[in-house]
Amino acid sequence: MSPKFLRIAVVLGLLSAIGPFAIDMYLPALPSIGEDLHAGTAAVQMSLLIFFLSMGFGQIVVGPISDMVGRKVPLYAGLALFMVGGVGSAMAPTIEWLIAFRFLQGLGASAGMAVPRAIVRDLHTGNEAAKLMSLLMLVFSVSPILAPLTGSQIIESFGWRAVFWTVTGAAALATILLATSLKETRSAEERANSSFGTALAGYRYLMGDRNFLGLTAIAGFGIASFFVYLSSSSFILIDHYGLSPSVYSVFFSINAVAFIGMSQLTGLLADRFGLKRIVWVAVTGYATVMVALFAIMASGVDRLDVMAALLFVGYGFLGLVIPTTSVLAMEEHGEIAGTASALMGTLHFAIGALAMGVAGIFFDGTPLPMVAGITLCAVISFTLAKLTLGRAREAVEAPAE
Repeated sequence: MSPKFLRIAVVLGLLSAIGPFAIDMYLPALPSIGEDLHAGTAAVQMSLLIFFLSMGFGQIVVGPISDMVGRKVPLYAGLALFMVGGVGSAMAPTIEWLIAFRFLQGLGASAGMAVPRAIVRDLHTGNEAAKLMSLLMLVFSVSPILAPLTGSQIIESFGWRAVFWTVTGAAALATILLATSLKETRSAEERANSSFGTALAGYRYLMGDRNFLGLTAIAGFGIASFFVYLSSSSFILIDHYGLSPSVYSVFFSINAVAFIGMSQLTGLLADRFGLKRIVWVAVTGYATVMVALFAIMASGVDRLDVMAALLFVGYGFLGLVIPTTSVLAMEEHGEIAGTASALMGTLHFAIGALAMGVAGIFFDGTPLPMVAGITLCAVISFTLAKLTLGRAREAVEAPAE
């Protein structure tokens, strides 16, 4: 791989990681935020849910704007709004103010989620796009490994408010990298054909594209299963199993290692087997492992080591699903890449937020509701893969050229 290819992957990965960084570093702080602001579990989880919602639905606007004015301007605006939300969150006197500033922060993070996928499509298609996307995922996935560990150390040393000052500093660094290391990838000629009218037409077209919607939903429910884990894991592992915030962060990071490791095989496997076959096998493996975990936990086995082992294997399969479905869904939509990326991201986060909300209703402090939510999302993802890809077709698909 050329140095330019790697540099682009690093910059796009860091831009994409800003939003997740503000989630993963924040997770160990959830119990202490509740105590400090005198807020219940539901209110504290709302500060996480509102971030997901604004980060998801903000993409609907920022994606088409990136088609009209180029990729870099929306990224600059998003990073600025993210920093405003970060400072406000750090100074929030009540849970209500924290929720409000987290909403702003999520809107800013939406640019970092939607625009990098569009840039990948600007530059590459097919297996080359899959390779770039997997490298982007490598940098992006540093967040769930390092952020909880870093967050727990910051929280223990300086308190939860320091987390938001840290993510604000990370956004400032991302702004510098954007200015110095990434060129505009959407030409003036391409922008001339884009408008809000074409964006609306693009959304109508995409909403009628069953292949795009199917592939997006496959990944959406896979991501939703991880969102269910995000929203409940700190309470379960810290309160139910008695882990310290630091040990919880290590536990959380182990699953990210599985996700990262498998995602890096995407390019190699795509060359040999084709992207669609990878999706089918990975979704099947993920659903199988999660059903097994639910059956074990439902039978009365409440053991952290069993849950850890099966989640590790399951999230390894999920690491193959996300980059491949993203590339396949965007493949035929280069002219409206920003709009397609925006709709994809919004649907991902809408599905994830819905899953988090439903899981929160059934949360009882034990791991079984969380595991049930993860399993249900995995089974839905498997069902959608079967409907979208076709099992018989996958069995005979030739490797991509």
